[in-house]
Amino acid sequence: MTPQPNPQVGAAVKAADRAHVFHSWSAQELIDPLAVAGAEGSYFWDYDGRRYLDFTSGLVFTNIGYQHPKVVAAIQEQAASLTTFAPAFAVEARSEAARLIAERTPGDLDKIFFTNGGADAIEHAVRMARIHTGRPKVLSAYRSYHGGTQQAVNITGDPRRWASDSASAGVVHFWAPYLYRSRFYAETEQQECERALEHLETTIAFEGPGTIAAIVLETVPGTAGIMVPPPGYLAGVRELCDKYGIVFVLDEVMAGFGRTGEWFAADLFDVTPDLMTFAKGVNSGYVPLGGVAISGKIAETFGKRAYPGGLTYSGHPLACAAAVATINVMAEEGVVENAANLGARVIEPGLRELAERHPSVGEVRGVGMFWALELVKDRETREPLVPYNAAGEANAPMAAFGAAAKANGLWPFINMNRTHVVPPCNVTEAEAKEGLAALDAALSVADEYTA
Repeated sequence: MTPQPNPQVGAAVKAADRAHVFHSWSAQELIDPLAVAGAEGSYFWDYDGRRYLDFTSGLVFTNIGYQHPKVVAAIQEQAASLTTFAPAFAVEARSEAARLIAERTPGDLDKIFFTNGGADAIEHAVRMARIHTGRPKVLSAYRSYHGGTQQAVNITGDPRRWASDSASAGVVHFWAPYLYRSRFYAETEQQECERALEHLETTIAFEGPGTIAAIVLETVPGTAGIMVPPPGYLAGVRELCDKYGIVFVLDEVMAGFGRTGEWFAADLFDVTPDLMTFAKGVNSGYVPLGGVAISGKIAETFGKRAYPGGLTYSGHPLACAAAVATINVMAEEGVVENAANLGARVIEPGLRELAERHPSVGEVRGVGMFWALELVKDRETREPLVPYNAAGEANAPMAAFGAAAKANGLWPFINMNRTHVVPPCNVTEAEAKEGLAALDAALSVADEYTA
């Protein structure tokens, strides 16, 4: 679709937004939201007719791109037959969505509890784990993000937690593997893996194994920096959970549904958790939906004992119809395979080539359609391009990089000193190369801030 400029409408949309919309994670008077006129496939555009290649996939959720006609049609058909219904009933779209998800989850994660998004999926997974074990504590990693609701944000291990952390949520944080900035003085992936597991077991010992209900990890951390865990790490965590009777929760809200080139990132590591959360890509974000995939032993806990939780819109028919259509589209069109193939053949080599040319790139890491470039001032010292949690003038280098990307028609996903490369999983080769070219130009601006 060719965007048609309509600046007057754009100005009205912007004015209404500024007058009435309260935006998340923002100082309201310091933001300038772009007024979006439309979107299709891997692109969106504004009311001035400027088109952007979306290398953010919305917020890492449009895994099949915008406005896929089969999903749009499925939502329309569901709305015509049964727009909504209470969660206590068996509804065709809900049942079919659960079946399709359970077919793809690892191991015996065959029961699906639907939520409205990823944060409340984490909330319910933790509640299930605490009731199942009778224990209060939860362990989670620094450099993680699990959602903005009260429990989920306390499980989060980055600065987004700080304002809500009252030290009363029963959460203990630990260091997960991250070789580029190792907390364990490791020099190899094997060392990083072994020392991270030793650190985790020591944390369990000092916190008291009998007090810990769950360990919660993003299978591949998302906005924290896409640090793919080293071989053996997740299997080692699984072993520790089994050893101490701890529930293993994997957060696949970002990594799931094709993002890593597998239906779920857990499949990359041959690991099955006890609970697995999902959202975002399950229906490409077309209607809010998330959930918890539940193992047999935890489902059994609630076989004759009521689960004390629920949501008014759990398994909403419109959201579930979108999920059914999305999963079928992904299967029919080879979207998961495209993410794996194009990621290995185009995205990874393209990013590594950029790293060779641009001194601002400290490290390239990722898998499938899930990549990050860590930007630095100095490759030798690995000093970040901007300080941790930088804002205002301290964040100027990253702001300049982001502005350059947008000027070249690319909408980037930037967090701290990283830019994430997370296009739709069905991005074409031509679109991927277009995005890499725009990144190339933007990185030249970041290079100006290097030593």
